[in-house]
Amino acid sequence: MLLSNITAPGGVQLSVNFHSPVDYLIFIFQLLFATTAVLVAGPVVITILATRALRLQNRFIFMLNTSICDTLVGFSVYYLGLFDVQEGYPSRNGTYNMLPSLLGVNIMTFLYAQFDRYFAVCHPFIYSRYITRRVVISANVYCWLQVYTQSIITNFVPLSKAIQVYVFGIVSLQVIVFTKVVMTIKLYVIARYQLSRDPPSADKDSKKESLRIIIFVVISFLVLWCPSFINIIIRFVVGGGLTFRNEATNLFAIMARFNAVCTPSVYIWGSPALKEAMVRTVWGRLCPRCKKR
Repeated sequence: MLLSNITAPGGVQLSVNFHSPVDYLIFIFQLLFATTAVLVAGPVVITILATRALRLQNRFIFMLNTSICDTLVGFSVYYLGLFDVQEGYPSRNGTYNMLPSLLGVNIMTFLYAQFDRYFAVCHPFIYSRYITRRVVISANVYCWLQVYTQSIITNFVPLSKAIQVYVFGIVSLQVIVFTKVVMTIKLYVIARYQLSRDPPSADKDSKKESLRIIIFVVISFLVLWCPSFINIIIRFVVGGGLTFRNEATNLFAIMARFNAVCTPSVYIWGSPALKEAMVRTVWGRLCPRCKKR
């Protein structure tokens, strides 16, 4: 019961009142989830930044961008999940959608990563000539600028206009989601047919690996994020949908944020180069026995 009296620096109460065992489970889950996201995504960021061989490959630049987002999502849960916060409209103790917008950055990054892999496999000559490291970095920076520019605009216009911008963003996301689905199917076809005809080589293995990773990541992201997306559409268009007491009890938001653990885990599982570099640069330093293995 003493925990319920804890507040954030701004006087924000905890997300649950600890009147039942469920409250304890919710609070412990949010705490463990936040820590897990930071400990899984954070090492990916450190590994890519510390390994020059990875930084020189375009696909790892996209991995770095999403992993930075996932690490920040993990840190954001220490506030969104542990304290009484309600984002959106109406907002309560919210962050003006600054923290939830991290998922938007991920959505845009995945879309550009899909196009990157498509051109790398289907148009290798065009890709090697025009899709330079500078172009890829610029695309990743644009993801942040585009998402947060829209978020900032909604905070400086009247509420009626802010809702219109928000709805426009939802409509735009529908187009993006549809594009992602089409690109995922196309990349799957490419991975299954076109690469099977290429002669064995290190470049072929790298393309197969990167395609496998992006397909798994996008599918898992859509599966976890779409329920929240559909619920938001129903709430704003139809006026129905499900409402929750706060972000900590919002099942759909929890599913969407679970990508912060799922995505970097897929990166580690699907990329032997990343796994080896992580053992050498992160876990090997914290645990010498891991490095020997």
